[in-house]
Amino acid sequence: MKHMIITIGCEYGSGGPEIGRMLADKYEIQYYDRDLVDSVAEQTGADRELVEKADTTMSKVKYKFETKFGPRYGNLVDKMVAIQFNVIQQFAKESSCVIIGRCSDYVLKDRDDCIRIFVYAPEEERIKTVMEKENLSEKDAKEKIEYFDEALHARYKYMTGTYRGDRRNRHLLIDSSVLGWEKTADYIKEFVDTKFGYKE
Repeated sequence: MKHMIITIGCEYGSGGPEIGRMLADKYEIQYYDRDLVDSVAEQTGADRELVEKADTTMSKVKYKFETKFGPRYGNLVDKMVAIQFNVIQQFAKESSCVIIGRCSDYVLKDRDDCIRIFVYAPEEERIKTVMEKENLSEKDAKEKIEYFDEALHARYKYMTGTYRGDRRNRHLLIDSSVLGWEKTADYIKEFVDTKFGYKE
């Protein structure tokens, strides 16, 4: 199999990470999602909870680091962006993989072996999913989706200068509610197979 990277950007509650995991299993390749957060925590020495916060916000997140002049403080969001970009490039270089979010489509946009996917779904479907998966009320699920939509759109625009769901940044945009998550993964696999010449 040729070296390839599949990046999946997604709306919260649309099943993007789950679909990405299915694709990684089908191809038997690496899958990266929270691993990026773990890598940033390791490289900065920052507490994982702080890194989690920095991963989903545009506000400043202070973190402490040691220098020869004593402890100093910096904005973990800015530090995280630089480290994540480097980690994504390293993951893509090392092996075929599926990478979820974190502007990976933008970071790897110049690679010919990268397929850039965006998964979305109607709001009512996303609300149902979040209610079921996180045991939330309809009101709380809707508020959580709105929060993540706003935060992730702002973060993507800040980091890339473009819009998260812009068709010009993706090879394929797909509504996961039409076929369901598993068949959506099958459909994306057929698309990738055709692109890389895996179909007989």
